[in-house]
Amino acid sequence: MNNPQLTIIGGGLAGSEAAWQAAQRGISVSLYEMRPVRQTPAHVSDRLAELVCSNSLGSDLPERAPGLLKAEIRRLGSLIMEAAERSAVPAGGALAVDREQFAEEVTCRIQAHPLIELRREEVTTIPDSPTIIASGPLTSNALAGEIAALSGEEHLYFYDAVSPIVEIDSINIDIAFRASRYGRGEQEEGDYLNCPFDKDQYLAFVEALREAEQIELKQFEQEDENFFEMCLPVEELARRGEHALAFGPMRPVGLTDPRTGRRPYAAVQLRQDNLAGTLYNLVGFQTNLRWGEQRRVFRLIPGLEQAEFMRYGMMHRNTYINSPRLLEPTLQWHTRPDLFFAGQISGVEGYVGNAATGLLAGLNAARLLHGQAPLTLPKTTMLGALAHYVTHTEPKDFQPMKANFGLMPPLPRRIRNKKARYQAYTARALADLNRMIETERLQAVRTSTPIG
Repeated sequence: MNNPQLTIIGGGLAGSEAAWQAAQRGISVSLYEMRPVRQTPAHVSDRLAELVCSNSLGSDLPERAPGLLKAEIRRLGSLIMEAAERSAVPAGGALAVDREQFAEEVTCRIQAHPLIELRREEVTTIPDSPTIIASGPLTSNALAGEIAALSGEEHLYFYDAVSPIVEIDSINIDIAFRASRYGRGEQEEGDYLNCPFDKDQYLAFVEALREAEQIELKQFEQEDENFFEMCLPVEELARRGEHALAFGPMRPVGLTDPRTGRRPYAAVQLRQDNLAGTLYNLVGFQTNLRWGEQRRVFRLIPGLEQAEFMRYGMMHRNTYINSPRLLEPTLQWHTRPDLFFAGQISGVEGYVGNAATGLLAGLNAARLLHGQAPLTLPKTTMLGALAHYVTHTEPKDFQPMKANFGLMPPLPRRIRNKKARYQAYTARALADLNRMIETERLQAVRTSTPIG
């Protein structure tokens, strides 16, 4: 008997996770990834699940929203979480990875799966058979046009920006010091390199950012001058107020400069970007400055006067659908049950949110193809709350959303202490998820051929 067939468009975090989940449940998957036949402005390789913004998957602490979401999808057998743990680099309470090793791990696991066929070609039309669209923020114009025609309304856009990466040997460690905020780190001396500013240095840096020349937006980008509020370029943030950076990505709280014994006026943190520890990225320093301007302005950061940039920051278009009008909380298209959307194009934000919605779409597509009802996860779980938000919020005000406890239903009783409250959210979420796993028998149906 032949296995049911599923098409998945997009080999990013969501598409790779969806393919794995469906295949593990006995579905034959055709996974389409257009790279390297057609590249995007942001990717640099042809690997699946390539991370183009940061190498951090966010907090791994169980009482934090991203940590809870990770815990949930680990319990559901996430490929992305397994690959991330195998390629992890020190990042304090966060889960950060060696980008190349992570993408290679995902690519090899997908290619080795006996029920997944990886096809390197662009999809320009929406198939009329069971399909998951996980084409991501840089969906090709042809497919975007098809989705727009299907939805009957124009696409929504926001802009996403990525941070520069520098070589560690070019960082002046006589100025930069190693530490984690409040001493919370895996390495005894600290997981981050911190570049400290005094007041005069900080004000001069802010002024340089404000005056620096940006890359001119393309015509299609100029149609919407708004920036996505959760991923602002640092130069745009600097224009919003003299101290916006000091209260944002350059906040010095929890840091003490060992050379002065005092907290700096502001600080830029750099996080390890690869297992070898040779590359560090500027945390929160998404930018759209011209590359020459990045080199000039970012070398004003104390400790980066001679920085060698291995990758400059960039900004690119991000495309997503108006999910509250178009999707069910199962991630099915509202008028076509065998069509699913997952990842950033569905309106979630953040690496783990992308992977998590891919997991849910893959699981539900498999259930549908096996004649079972797709699942709506409890809103008390982080993934359930996120899926509910992107499919139920006010359509006219819809913007992409990251996992956060504000999406979840109130607890039965009020808990004033924030940490205790978040711990209660987590305990309730995992208990409800475990109950659903047991009730619905959500364990993956393994293939007969060993994988990985």
